[in-house]
Amino acid sequence: MDTDATTNSEETAVESAEAVVPEVAAATPVPETPPVTKIPETAPAGDIAPDDGYKPDNYVETDVFTWANNLVQYKDELKVELFFISKNYVLYKTALAEGLKKQLEPIFVDEMLEYILEGAEKGLIVRGFEAAEAEENVLQRTQVHKVDKLRETLGWLKTQEHEIVLFKEGEHDINHMKGVLARVTHSEMKQPFYVAKVLPKSQVMKGQTGWMLRNDKFVPFDADAALRLPSDPQLLVLDQDLYVFSQPKLKTLFGYDAKEQAIAESKIREIEETYRLSFAEGLGIQNLVKDKKALVKKLQKLEVGKVTQEQILQQSDDLDLGVFPDDSGAIIIMDDKDIAKFINLMADDYFESPTTGERYEIIKKRLLKPDKDDDESLAQIPAGA
Repeated sequence: MDTDATTNSEETAVESAEAVVPEVAAATPVPETPPVTKIPETAPAGDIAPDDGYKPDNYVETDVFTWANNLVQYKDELKVELFFISKNYVLYKTALAEGLKKQLEPIFVDEMLEYILEGAEKGLIVRGFEAAEAEENVLQRTQVHKVDKLRETLGWLKTQEHEIVLFKEGEHDINHMKGVLARVTHSEMKQPFYVAKVLPKSQVMKGQTGWMLRNDKFVPFDADAALRLPSDPQLLVLDQDLYVFSQPKLKTLFGYDAKEQAIAESKIREIEETYRLSFAEGLGIQNLVKDKKALVKKLQKLEVGKVTQEQILQQSDDLDLGVFPDDSGAIIIMDDKDIAKFINLMADDYFESPTTGERYEIIKKRLLKPDKDDDESLAQIPAGA
């Protein structure tokens, strides 16, 4: 589910970690506001069930070429169920007329199958999504468990299908739907596969503004809404694997950028090797920064180790930030607010004015160039800050 309210530290990004002139925003005192989450009435009460099957410890690699060859024999007898994916990653069922059901297989299967089978003849290879950029004749793949919003979406079908309600334009609004998910089954297949696509706003037309051309004359559009589904292959889920035919579509639909995530994970390993941290049970840096784009971006630019553990604790004490050590000297991290403060302290993003004594959280930094008449680089607060 999307969280609309976040802490100030989650909304900031760093342009440079060097000596700087900061643009500042008052950081203290800041009343803590509990996060507000928009949850539809039909949303699940808790997290995805632990038995949803997407776990790295039971991962078995799939073979998309063998799968495609086997699927050909069933192609004309597949059952395709269509769901809308909302902006909050809630699934909605769709009701389809019989005539439309015959169009689902061509839209969700044909071009994808053709891409794989023809690609195999031309030397198409499968490569880990995190390993390289997209290139010709390469089909990228990652694991479902790494893409949190995809896992959250599939969790509805895996664990809470009875809670999925029928999409109704008057209640749910097609403009609030960001994608479509097709579940494809056959009696001879051991398990379903899933195809996800972005729902382009340009392909959606609402009844109030639409016109139709009939007998060379424009007439009012007499439906609640209309849409055209894209037929290009985008995202395919086979068991625990996600095959990525389009990187931009993956980022648009599920907010996953493998390169950014890989850099952040590398920084997290550096942090864990450099600093002694004490987490609340079940927590770690990885799950605390999950879905917090500003913190992930800040991690990517962070120079780990430039500020020592002792300096972090000293500055926290000086500025009364509430970052404390335990009895062994390890920094205590209890929640996402603590990790945000810790990352800001590593980035040297807090400042106390020597003039007024007021404390600030730096929201932007730029490198101060030396004065033409002075060989030294000076740091100062800009006038009016």
